[in-house]
Amino acid sequence: MVQHDRVQQTVMHVFMIILTLCCVLPFILMVSASFTEEAALARDGYRFIPEHFSLETYSYLIKSAKTILKGYGMTILVTAVGTLSNLTLTILFAYPLSRRDLPYRGVLSFILFFTMLFNGGLVPTYMMYSNIFHIKNTIWALIVPSLMMNAFYVIMMRSFFTSSIPDALIEAAKLDGASELGVLTKIILPLSKPMIVTLVLMVGLNYWNDWMNGLYYVKDQNLYTVQMILNNMINNIEFLSRNAAMFGADAAKVNLPTIGIRMGIAVIAVLPVMIIYPFLQKYFVKGIVIGGVKG
Repeated sequence: MVQHDRVQQTVMHVFMIILTLCCVLPFILMVSASFTEEAALARDGYRFIPEHFSLETYSYLIKSAKTILKGYGMTILVTAVGTLSNLTLTILFAYPLSRRDLPYRGVLSFILFFTMLFNGGLVPTYMMYSNIFHIKNTIWALIVPSLMMNAFYVIMMRSFFTSSIPDALIEAAKLDGASELGVLTKIILPLSKPMIVTLVLMVGLNYWNDWMNGLYYVKDQNLYTVQMILNNMINNIEFLSRNAAMFGADAAKVNLPTIGIRMGIAVIAVLPVMIIYPFLQKYFVKGIVIGGVKG
């Protein structure tokens, strides 16, 4: 039995090492490519150690530093407001659903689950947000559509409340005179820290990486997030590279870091997430495990 456990543990360790390498190696390759000459990338492909070291990618990005920093500011604002809004709505929806004495609990759960399977489609959604809610070219266009409420997160939070918060604890608080809001704020939320941090990370990543809402609803460059700015930079560079001959011989000689710029942009976009994630990792793992238990 001991030998069997050791073999099983060794197999799991090897599997996790391979899985870790599958996650880490592409990032190392991406960073290496961002420091490689464009000609070397086109000729030799990607390598873990740059054969021809170059800073032309980041030199190009530094020239747009003011625009990128402004985009970072908008992204941070959208991520903070959106994450807080999403978390508030998720908790206010999940907590009542976790209570077995809630009237019409089954109906509300069905409506919630229904939204995970069906939606109105892109065109009706665009028309609703643009013509009815009038959020086009406003900051709410980056916050409300598709991200402010998510049925999957509500189900995760409800499962956490159901499996991790004893009913006896809630009943005891009510016997002491606590209201529903008091129970939620003074008992439920302090005990739900792992799940809350998990949702903050997951929702925050969605807002941080989102650029589709901006593509659909935002034309004002003052509202561009860093993802939208970097995406536009890639499109502009590709356009100039494909049509260099149209701009004369001098433009044709310009060696834009078409491949390297993609890698550099990806590094810039993911760097803040990599800095924050290690501080939230332990809560994230615990919250995922507990929140995945069916209540």
